[in-house]
Amino acid sequence: MKSLCIKTNNDNIISYLLEKFSSLNIDSIYISNHKFKIYENVIVHFMSENTDFFYDKIASILTNAIIHFYQEKLLKRILEYNYFYFSLPEKKIILQISNDFIEEDAITTDDNFFAIYYAILDYIKQNKSLVLDGFVNFRLQNYMKNLDYIIDISVNKYLIEKEYNEFVSILKLYVSMTPFNSPLIHLIYHNGESILLDIDKNIIPVEDEIFKAKYLSDISFSSNDYALNTLLNLTPKKLIIHLIDNEHNDEFINTLKLIFENRYEICTDCNICSTFKLSTSHLQS
Repeated sequence: MKSLCIKTNNDNIISYLLEKFSSLNIDSIYISNHKFKIYENVIVHFMSENTDFFYDKIASILTNAIIHFYQEKLLKRILEYNYFYFSLPEKKIILQISNDFIEEDAITTDDNFFAIYYAILDYIKQNKSLVLDGFVNFRLQNYMKNLDYIIDISVNKYLIEKEYNEFVSILKLYVSMTPFNSPLIHLIYHNGESILLDIDKNIIPVEDEIFKAKYLSDISFSSNDYALNTLLNLTPKKLIIHLIDNEHNDEFINTLKLIFENRYEICTDCNICSTFKLSTSHLQS
């Protein structure tokens, strides 16, 4: 017979564990719940020789319990300790970025699961009781390293997005306050590259010398930074963006929309669009 006593005073965790163990529906597993001196105890007895099966089920259930009940608290703890200088609203944003990253990245989710799972598996093979809070705080070094890394990359992502938003705000203000230097500019966008045309549909040379690029920041929106710089020098009254590939959600196009606000128009079907679509199809054939 193999037995394990799981100690915690969190009623929600106790209910969770009792439900998960009971849902196994295995005759050889017996579960009980008792209050001793300090802790509530969930006690599991396994009356079979298949100990590997027992350890796997216990470790899996406890791993999911730790992720469900502790992960958010641990992320907050790391954030508070390493990045205490951020404001409360900023910390909430960073925490949300961290949670989104974990949810969307399958490799990270698996890494977190198995970092906990193997730590639990190793422990319960050698011990008959486990104090859940103590185990989480002192025996999950690899898992904590994972969470620490997740917070770090979330902070970096937040800072990049913050710089991007601040830079766009400055350019938006600049455009709104600068007199028009051009009545109309066409921007032809195809395969991630830009071509600028003036009101007479003549090609506008794009300034590509870095020392003359006044409006570029340390962050790179795309390979079209110099096209953006040229647009800001010309400050058109109207900007028509011709999307040859219908790339509405492209990062560069979204940046232009933010900066030029009510002064841009999206076009996907006009004479200019048709001409460029035709020329690109000839080049590809």
